[in-house]
Amino acid sequence: MNNMPTVTKNLLIINVLCFFGYVVAKRYGIDLNDMLGLHFFLASDFNPAQLITYMFMHANFQHIFFNMFAVWMFGRTLENVWGPKRFLFYYILCGIGAGLIQEAVQYIEYVVSLSQYDGVDTGMGVISMAEYLNMLTTVGASGAVYAILLAFGMLFPNSEMFIFPIPMPIKAKYFVIGYAVLELVLGISGGDGVAHFAHLGGMLFGFILIIYWRKKNGGGQQIYY
Repeated sequence: MNNMPTVTKNLLIINVLCFFGYVVAKRYGIDLNDMLGLHFFLASDFNPAQLITYMFMHANFQHIFFNMFAVWMFGRTLENVWGPKRFLFYYILCGIGAGLIQEAVQYIEYVVSLSQYDGVDTGMGVISMAEYLNMLTTVGASGAVYAILLAFGMLFPNSEMFIFPIPMPIKAKYFVIGYAVLELVLGISGGDGVAHFAHLGGMLFGFILIIYWRKKNGGGQQIYY
C-alpha cells in the first residue's frame, strides 16, 4: 500500500469508507445511496452534486470489490504515467460524463415510454410517476472505471492480459473493444438493472479527453507495450 500512487490509494480508501458508511447507516434506517446516488434530473430528489457523489457509492460488496480491483490494477499504472493531477481529473470528469450519459438515456426512456402516464405499476402496486422517478437512482464508480480500462487500452494497446476464463493472453486493445461491444449489446437489451450506457459514457468521455491531450501535446502520451 505504501508503494501505491497517492490518488489511486486515496480513491480506494474513500470508496471503501463510503461503502462501510452505507452499510452502517442502513442499519439505522438511513439510505446513503438514496441520498448520495444520482437521481434522474426530473425527480424531486435530484441534486447536481450527485453527479460527483454517486461515483463513491456502491450497491453491494461485489459491486465495490470489482470496481476497486480495476482501479488498483489499472489506475496505478495510469497515475504513474500521467501524474496524480491529470489522473484524478480524468477519473472525476469521466465519472461525471458517465452520469450525464445515464441521465440522457433515462430522459429518452422517460419521453418515449413514461411521460404519458400518471403512474407506474411496479409489480407490487401502482405508484405515482413522481415516486417512480425518485426510484431511478444510479450508484457506483463503474463509469470512471470503464474510462480507466479505455485509457489503459489506448496507452498500452499491445500489453497482454490474462482474463478468466479465456485460456490465452489477450491484448489490451482487444479486451477494451470487446468490453465496449458487450456493454452496448447489454445496454440495448436492457432489463438487468445495470447502467451499461453509463459505462459506455465513461469510455466515451475518456476517449475524447485522451484524443484532446494527444493533439494538444503533439502526439504525446502514446505508449505502446
